[in-house]
Amino acid sequence: MTTAATSTDARPVALPVRAGDGAKRPNAVRERRRRGVVAAVFLLPAVILFCVFFVGPAGLGLLYSFTDYRGYGDAEFVGVENYTKLFGDSDFYSSLIRTVLYAVVAVPFGYFLSLLISALLVSKNVKGSAVAQVIFFFPWLISPIVTGVIFRWLFGENFGLVNYLLSTAGLDPVKWAADPNLALIVVILAGSWGATAFSMLLFMAAMRNVPSSYLEAASLDGAGPVTRFVRITWPLLRPTSFMVILLGTIGAMKEFAMIQALNGGGPGTSNVLIVQYIYTTGFEQSKIGYASAASMVLMVILLAIALIQKRFDRSDLE
Repeated sequence: MTTAATSTDARPVALPVRAGDGAKRPNAVRERRRRGVVAAVFLLPAVILFCVFFVGPAGLGLLYSFTDYRGYGDAEFVGVENYTKLFGDSDFYSSLIRTVLYAVVAVPFGYFLSLLISALLVSKNVKGSAVAQVIFFFPWLISPIVTGVIFRWLFGENFGLVNYLLSTAGLDPVKWAADPNLALIVVILAGSWGATAFSMLLFMAAMRNVPSSYLEAASLDGAGPVTRFVRITWPLLRPTSFMVILLGTIGAMKEFAMIQALNGGGPGTSNVLIVQYIYTTGFEQSKIGYASAASMVLMVILLAIALIQKRFDRSDLE
């Protein structure tokens, strides 16, 4: 009797099947498919625009880079001849070095400027922060060409507001446009002024998401506002800092319209950046194939910068 009871108890007991469980599985599959179709429909316009305005032009530029196309007539295949000439062109290296120098100076300056402004605007002790946010966001609403024109009038040698104020104070006017170093400083100021607004919005949104309990605990331990920002808030802004630096670096490496309106890369060609070099070579000298090769090199450099910065960003591992 004991053996029989034991063998009977050892048999698996069938669980009751609730009514409707079999019908839920097909419904769940259909729901996932429906959501996938809806997501694809919403993504389709973005994919089409991406292909039309990025993949298509990039493919066409890559094709032109292996030809001697001049913007008219037939394009003859020349292989890697454009790239061979490009890597031996001193003007290309000069414009690339100036572009890197501009990015190395402008990106950190714009980063810390936007970080400082954001910290002040989110502070509860600052009055009129709403009005200040509108004022600081204004540069983002105007085009880079307008930014260049504004700073051209501000730092004009004979008609600029800055030299007028210096003359009023009894100081000699500064040759902002004639000195290559001063002209580069003006370009950096204009670029930082125009890019601060977007970075400021990113930092402000991230700062408002910092848990207040961390700051309150640090305040109870006697930490001041500066210490709380440096030790708590700033480290928590690491993902946002990575995004700001990445976008700022790519934007600085592609800067064109603002500089073209400000001083055209002057004086002379002392401050011509890489995109201006591509524009001059392709459209003014009618060397579309050669300019396309320079564009492909720039694209590879930007991809390398993005991958390197992503490699050193550890926020996704924390």
